[in-house]
Amino acid sequence: MSIADQLITSTQNLSKQVETFRFSDPVTHIYNPLNYAWDSHKSYIEKRGSSKKKVLFMGMNPGPYGMAQTGIPFGEIQHVKDWVGVSSPVGKPDIEHPKRMIEGFNCKKSEVSGRRLWGFLKEQFSSADAFFEDHYVLNYCPLVFMEASGKNRTPDKLPVSESEPLYQVCNEHLLDVVNILEVDWIVGVGGFAEQKARDSLKGNSAIKIGRILHPSPASPLANRGWGPQALAQLEALGIWS
Repeated sequence: MSIADQLITSTQNLSKQVETFRFSDPVTHIYNPLNYAWDSHKSYIEKRGSSKKKVLFMGMNPGPYGMAQTGIPFGEIQHVKDWVGVSSPVGKPDIEHPKRMIEGFNCKKSEVSGRRLWGFLKEQFSSADAFFEDHYVLNYCPLVFMEASGKNRTPDKLPVSESEPLYQVCNEHLLDVVNILEVDWIVGVGGFAEQKARDSLKGNSAIKIGRILHPSPASPLANRGWGPQALAQLEALGIWS
């Protein structure tokens, strides 16, 4: 089985498992872009996940105007279309939040975190092919959680009784991805992702783990030149020179 086929199988298993979980108030709506945006994510795997990698960049979970719309981690629409090279049709979740409608690649809003991340990578590499030769981008958890107001609720805010089973299957998927791609490094985009990588790979000293600052506009530090800070962190880790 090819590397891409192995990733596809593992990702489909993750999607099926997370669909079985139920979450309590204040979560009212849950989106799984690995379901309704599967064609797009599958295209991403086939196009960009078909070879072994050295570095895996990992985020927390999909943003409402990123992966929730496109099916691609940090999936800011223009960068996904023009640089990553994916623009597959996207469906809709079974139950949509009226304030968080899924418009796929027709969505007019732009995810700042994704624009910063992919824009930064575009600046550092001559082409997407050059980046994906040794790198891949993944989200730890595939689900989007929303409250009645439409507010995004991150996985770290879930009750332990709900987060532990979710984290277990996400940890198993991450281990699968690491083994399939044979990565040397996991770079958590933010502290949560770094910690989840450490939890998943506990006892595996062969894989190095680090982190870069999350590019979210909610972070005052990230709003003061996120790209140069991320570059300095990657150079300090010895991943890039």
